[in-house]
Amino acid sequence: MTIERIIRIMAGFFVMLSLALGWQGSPVFVSEWFLAFTAFVGFNLFQSGFTGFCPPEKLLKKLGVKSSGGSCGG
Repeated sequence: MTIERIIRIMAGFFVMLSLALGWQGSPVFVSEWFLAFTAFVGFNLFQSGFTGFCPPEKLLKKLGVKSSGGSCGG
């Protein structure tokens, strides 16, 4: 699995998890403040599209995950 694919999976998982924990209608609701994490993930994806800076990419490279040279693994 490549860095780009792992980052997409992580972002999707964090968005779904934070929505489940932050939406009052959810059976696993904890606090509405989890929606702030959803916004953080979205903002990080947004800025990454413009700047090419992707913090998880650096961590995954240090862990030895291969890159396909795509959008978030330059």
